Amino acid sequence: MEKSEFLEQLKELAAIQGAPGQEMNVVQKLVELFKPYADQVEVDHMGNLYAYMKGKKPGPTVMVSAHSDEIGCVVRDIDDRGFLKIERTGGMIESLLIGRKVNVNGHFGVVGVKAGHLQTPEERKRIPSIYELYIDVGAQSREEVHQLGIQIGDPITYISEIEQFTNSELICGKAIDNRSCCILLLQLFKALHSERDFSGTLVGVVAVQEEVGLRGAKVATYKVNPDYAIVLDTIPCADTPDSLNSGYPIGIGRGPVIPALAGGSIRGNLMSPQFKQLLIRYATELDIPYQLAVMTGATTDLAAVHIEREGVLAGAITFARRYSHSPVEVAHLRDFEQGFTLLTKLITDIDNWGDLGFIK
Repeated sequence: MEKSEFLEQLKELAAIQGAPGQEMNVVQKLVELFKPYADQVEVDHMGNLYAYMKGKKPGPTVMVSAHSDEIGCVVRDIDDRGFLKIERTGGMIESLLIGRKVNVNGHFGVVGVKAGHLQTPEERKRIPSIYELYIDVGAQSREEVHQLGIQIGDPITYISEIEQFTNSELICGKAIDNRSCCILLLQLFKALHSERDFSGTLVGVVAVQEEVGLRGAKVATYKVNPDYAIVLDTIPCADTPDSLNSGYPIGIGRGPVIPALAGGSIRGNLMSPQFKQLLIRYATELDIPYQLAVMTGATTDLAAVHIEREGVLAGAITFARRYSHSPVEVAHLRDFEQGFTLLTKLITDIDNWGDLGFIK
């Protein structure tokens, strides 16, 4: 994988607005990107993208998935003066919204902030709820907002382009969760399409609505009915001063993360021990550093994938990100490069996975 190409494609894809349930522009771009490398590309009525590739020999169907949506909001109301009230879709954090530039269905806007000169001492100490926040799109009335083409239910996302730190492989911006893994999946198809040096059928899935309940992944897994599945996603880390003593020793630049447990209670996943050991085995053989994680506060599409139909033997390869669900998510390019190497080896060596039964 060429890191420079990965970064340029990520910059382009992350800049496209794709809030949950309204990922159509992201999906349209991905269809264009996957077509040169896949045997077939299709999109279902939800917006899930499926890219198919046949290997040289017969074998199992392996689904590798990422999700296309980013955290966002929608327009909840429009007042007489043209200000927009909002509702969240996904893990938007009120304290990070205040004073931000946002994209409102393709139009520039800002999240308003009461001037400090007018705030009381009490107001300076509290964070307004999302129902107190509002967006200014430069309109003077509800009618002007409608003339812009903005309606109730329209998507709102951060404006924050992907940038690279000086003399570093660290990158920063919005929607690294999870456009980074969409591009990683694209790079896998690019690497395999000429030689087809693997057995079976590879199905690349880009699922919608992960941020609001893993909805697209459930539908996609039912459709594909894979023998095995690998979910690609980013995962929160704890390597900054405010989280070093959290008991969650995951950091950027330390290699891919294998989430042994992700998500609490019903909406979570305990990775099957046989798949966890498979990932560890290949990472060790390739001399790729890896991190094992137990993270109850976050989950991935794996939580939906592994319980579809009669149950799917599945695992996840994830990538640490700082400042999760913010406009300044930070990740390390080397982690994605190593994850790509691990993923490619897994797919091309599937004949040697061995017995993955629950009992031997």
